[in-house]
Amino acid sequence: MDIEKLRFPIGKYAPNKNPDKETIQKWINDIHTFPNSLIEITQDLTIEQLNWKYRPNGWKIKQVIHHCADSHMNAFIRFKLAITEKKPIIKPYFEAEWAELVDSLDDDIANSLNIISSLHKKWVKLLNSLNSEQLLLEFVHPEHGETFNLNENIGNYAWHSNHHLEHVRLGIKFEGQFN
Repeated sequence: MDIEKLRFPIGKYAPNKNPDKETIQKWINDIHTFPNSLIEITQDLTIEQLNWKYRPNGWKIKQVIHHCADSHMNAFIRFKLAITEKKPIIKPYFEAEWAELVDSLDDDIANSLNIISSLHKKWVKLLNSLNSEQLLLEFVHPEHGETFNLNENIGNYAWHSNHHLEHVRLGIKFEGQFN
């Protein structure tokens, strides 16, 4: 079994700092459709299934869902900071440690799905309102020591959504074989 393929089932994120308008719209659409896709594939899962892992030493399906709520809340705030401040330095967080907190180990994924659904509605509205100058606004990520513009971050979170959607699909496909 190829662990790297299980870690990155849709491939690693390839940054695109200068996407065309069509690509940006495709990415925004991916962000828009993610909540419903996630709800559709998880709505009938049992608690046992929510505790299946998508790969050896990987997160459980429920942790992936809770992680998406956490990650996308942080991303939305980073977008707003970049729009309202000049090259803000964003706050990183320890996602692996967050995934072990009590709320990320909860078998009830409803709150995280609600967060993702509501947040993505706000996020898509914000993204669709940005003009070409705003899409070039940047923030600084202190761990990477570089700036990221909003253009490429739309792509990053479209990828992130699809990446973790595929992790959930893999967790279901492998039926707990990695637990």
